[in-house]
Amino acid sequence: MALPPSDYTALLTELKEVRRAGLVRLRGRALPALEAAAEAATAPSARPPGAPIEVLLRCAVARLDAGTLRSAAEYTLGLAQGTRDWPASSRRARAAALYGVSVERFRKDQEVMVLGQVAEHIVRLAADTGAADAGPDAVDGGGLGSHRTVEVRTAGRTVGLTVHVHPVDLLRDVDVVVSPSNVFLALPEAYKSSIAASLRRAAAVHGVTGEVLSDPLPAELRRWAERHGTSGRAVRPGTVAATGAGALAAQGVRRIYHAAIAVPRAGTNDYDVLPADVTRAVSRALAVLAEEHDRHSPPLRSVCFPLLGSGRGGLPYGVSLAAVWAAVEAELARGARWDVHFVVRTPEAAAVVERLPAGIRPAHDRRPTG
Repeated sequence: MALPPSDYTALLTELKEVRRAGLVRLRGRALPALEAAAEAATAPSARPPGAPIEVLLRCAVARLDAGTLRSAAEYTLGLAQGTRDWPASSRRARAAALYGVSVERFRKDQEVMVLGQVAEHIVRLAADTGAADAGPDAVDGGGLGSHRTVEVRTAGRTVGLTVHVHPVDLLRDVDVVVSPSNVFLALPEAYKSSIAASLRRAAAVHGVTGEVLSDPLPAELRRWAERHGTSGRAVRPGTVAATGAGALAAQGVRRIYHAAIAVPRAGTNDYDVLPADVTRAVSRALAVLAEEHDRHSPPLRSVCFPLLGSGRGGLPYGVSLAAVWAAVEAELARGARWDVHFVVRTPEAAAVVERLPAGIRPAHDRRPTG
């Protein structure tokens, strides 16, 4: 049985339930996503003894960087020695102490990151097994079996778009990834769950104990701002800053284009994103791709877009797609031969992209916030 990698959100929800209940109180609870993942992650003949969900959790946590992250996950989920019957409040307090923050701060920030990382590794475990079972003809790239091709007719020719349904940091062999940014080009902390935070985390270089040896994306963005005279001030919405990809280069990602589309609301943690700014940013990203095309060997050819502005920016999936596609289609109509990809995390978002051949209907579709 293959686990749909788009079940990340369901896995995260159920991991929160595991955190609250503890391992000794899971019997009889409905955890369908974790049960499906446990079934998908190992062939029946190779399943180790023990409760399937606990085995799955231990395997996923073992894949985390050794050190604070892994230890916090073990305490949070009751996997640390002697903690399986601890109350949730005690496990959370011990995990918060590892980061040296208050319990409330940990609950709002680091715990979200920790559980998100466990969910991502559960997806990878199921994906690795699925790819191995599928043999040499399995879907390429992230090995998730989640790559879909959408054929769209535009400018008198048929163009194939690749849709990836998995977290952005699982992308492989895509030259350029476009990452949403605020107009100050300030990256979120690496433990956050946004696209920009995921890319920052994946681009960082870690030591053998999990410590961060290099955090290249914010450093490169600061240098970009210095070169362009924008240090400490906002850039115009639609601006694109190009950086390297750090450790993501090992996955075949060579450049990250930071698209400034989010305008912070004064005095709040919210942002405003206008569809016109998304279109402007995508158009600029494609122009930068053309500028950089021949500066690399082999030349840059592929580019991947998330549904920009559809997270905290508040745009419905269809509105975001319409804004992105307006710029992409214009570029394709001028004869561009870029290999275009989209990356989404939910089946609802994938369904919106897959409606492209029938025409975009952006007005009132809904999507989960995040």
